[in-house]
Amino acid sequence: MKNWIYGINTVSEIIQSSPKSISEFCCLENSKNPRLNKLCSMAEDKGITVDFIDIGELNLRAKGNHQGVAVCCEVKETLSERDLVSLVKQHSADSLLLILDGIHDPHNFGACLRSALAAGAHAVVIPKARSVGVTPVVRKVACGAAEIVPIAVVPNLNRVIKRLKEEGIWFVGASSNSKARLYDVDLKGPVGIILGGEEKGLRQSTERHCDIVCKIPMMNEVESLNVSVATGIYLFETLRQRL
Repeated sequence: MKNWIYGINTVSEIIQSSPKSISEFCCLENSKNPRLNKLCSMAEDKGITVDFIDIGELNLRAKGNHQGVAVCCEVKETLSERDLVSLVKQHSADSLLLILDGIHDPHNFGACLRSALAAGAHAVVIPKARSVGVTPVVRKVACGAAEIVPIAVVPNLNRVIKRLKEEGIWFVGASSNSKARLYDVDLKGPVGIILGGEEKGLRQSTERHCDIVCKIPMMNEVESLNVSVATGIYLFETLRQRL
């Protein structure tokens, strides 16, 4: 199965990280955009054939803001539960995981992936059900992060959490109902940050498996932050403590 992926930053990352996954490369003909010209040169240097097409044809391939370029490539490969455990063993005491339990908006997921890459997360974990997958929109919004950050798609999230605890991962759940503050939690060891979905937040069944649940302290009465914003705050507080 293949997807049409589009956007200059995303396509640039695919060319650099997985050029062999590209089966078609389409660029807007007669473009004066130097970034597009550079992108085409990068593709040709990797042995990728560039097809120059008109705007109408490009619009048929890319259903969004394509910025003049679109590629047809293999679906993003994801990690299994076994792969995830191996990855954690590899990073050991430095492990940083982001677990997203029930995110349905591809724009939120893509933004979370960007934060995960910037904060140095070793993997992002999502459930196979009750979650948006690694769609073309997610990959576009992630601006290349989806091509770099390992993503594990697991059938039973709570089972994976229990398995990773055996490897020394300490799980921190995000909940605005908690009395504990994020900034008072020690995040320097092997940690898994867990955030729930857009509407209901962290599920009770998932929260029961957390070692601690904490909240982001706020000055004013705000019901909740957007999940991608909250993800960034949790991840970058973890990074701050580790620097």
